[in-house]
This record gives sequence, C-alpha cells and structure tokens, in this order.
Amino acid sequence: MAKTAVEKVREFRAEARFQRSSPQKVKLVLDTIKGMRVEQALNTVHFSTKRMAPVIEKVLRSAIQNATYVSQEQGLDVDVDNLYVHTAVANEGPRMKRIRPAPMGRAFRYQRRLAHIIVTVAEKKSGSTAIAAAAATEAPAAKKKSSTTATKKTATKKAPAKKAAKKAAKKAAK
Repeated sequence: MAKTAVEKVREFRAEARFQRSSPQKVKLVLDTIKGMRVEQALNTVHFSTKRMAPVIEKVLRSAIQNATYVSQEQGLDVDVDNLYVHTAVANEGPRMKRIRPAPMGRAFRYQRRLAHIIVTVAEKKSGSTAIAAAAATEAPAAKKKSSTTATKKTATKKAPAKKAAKKAAKKAAK
C-alpha cells in the first residue's frame, strides 16, 4: 500500500478581544468577508459603513502580517496573494452590567455586550488538489442524501394507509 502525503493547510489567525460592540453587529461585517480573497476582503471592509469595520480591517491586516512573519521565521513558502479569509468569528465576551435611571426613583438594569473577534486566513490549495479534495467530500454526501430520501418517501407512503385502516376499523365498530 502506498501512503499518500496529506498537505496540511497552514492557518494564520489574529484576535481582537473585548471590543465594545455586540457580537451580532460584528458578525454582520464578518459574514460579508468570509471566504473572500484577502485583497478583496480588505477592500470590502475598508468601504463598509459599519462602526466595527475599521477594527475588523485592523484584525485582518494583523492576520496577514502574522502569515508573512511566521512564513519567514519557519521558512515556509506562503504567497500573500494566495491567502483567503478561512474563518471570521465574533464570540461573546463578558457583559458589563449597568443601571439606567427609570421613572419614580426606580432603576433599570441593562448590559453592555463585548465581542472577541477572531479572523483566520489560509492559503488556497492549488487547483488540482482542491478539485480532488472537493470531489472526495461531495461523493459520500451524495450517497447519504439518496439513501435518506428513499427512506423518507417509503415512510410517508405507509402513514396514510395506516390512517385509512384505523378509520375503517372505527366505522366498523360503530
């Protein structure tokens, strides 16, 4: 048996923690850049009107710099033009509890949410290996879909027959 060499795709990440915005608002910007090439993602974030866009741009630039730095330190061959945004996540940080004055001397509590932003960039695989990897992952998924749809169809056909039999039995009993 011949062993195949599995190329591990290197990922480079950067974080910005305790950012003063809710993760939901940050995710609006991050979802636009997921899967994009780095240059296109930088342009998209740069011209975004959202308040957290400059922070996300800074994190993205930091991830790119981490990729160049690590590649120089470890002697890896990483092409910056070939990088893309692999993952872009906004996790929830700690909440700051605050109090707002309310009518008649009362006080309402509210929470200021914080976000931890994590951006990971990776190098795109070469064309032939990417196509082979995609074909390998799609083939088992296609087999699973066909088998599950066949079982669902047979289950739906049996259900009306059982109901009809029960109705007939009830009418006969009356």
